[in-house]
Amino acid sequence: MRKSRKNCPLSLFLPKISTDMEIQDYFKGLNLAITVSAKDGEILYQNDSSIEVNGDARGRDLMKCHNERSQQIIRHLLDDAATNVYTISKKGKKKLIYQTPWYENDAKQVVGGLIEFSIILPEEMPHYDRG
Repeated sequence: MRKSRKNCPLSLFLPKISTDMEIQDYFKGLNLAITVSAKDGEILYQNDSSIEVNGDARGRDLMKCHNERSQQIIRHLLDDAATNVYTISKKGKKKLIYQTPWYENDAKQVVGGLIEFSIILPEEMPHYDRG
C-alpha cells in the first residue's frame, strides 16, 4: 500500500494539474526510465518506461529489489548525498544509469531520497567539447 507523501518536494517528477484540471505526468511515455524513491526506500514514482523495465514497484521497498552490493551503494548515496553514474549493456542495448539524491529543502541539506534515470544510448553518438 502506498504511503502519502504530501510534503515530498518532487514537483518535477509527480503528476501536475494543468489549467483544465486534468492530471499531467510530463514523464509518461518518455523513452527513458525514471524511478524516484524516499530515503526510507519506498518507491514513490515510476514513469511508464520504468514500470515496463522493472515492473510496478511503487510503494515497495527499494532495498528488497537489490542485492547486498547494490544495497551498500544505495546506502552510500543516501548517507553521503553522492551521485552514482555508470553504463550497462542489457538485452543488446547500452544504457546510462544516473542515480542521484533529491533534497527535502532548497539548501540541499537533507536528502529526501534517490532519483534514477536509465537512458538507452545509441550505438554511435557524437561528443562535443564546448569548453
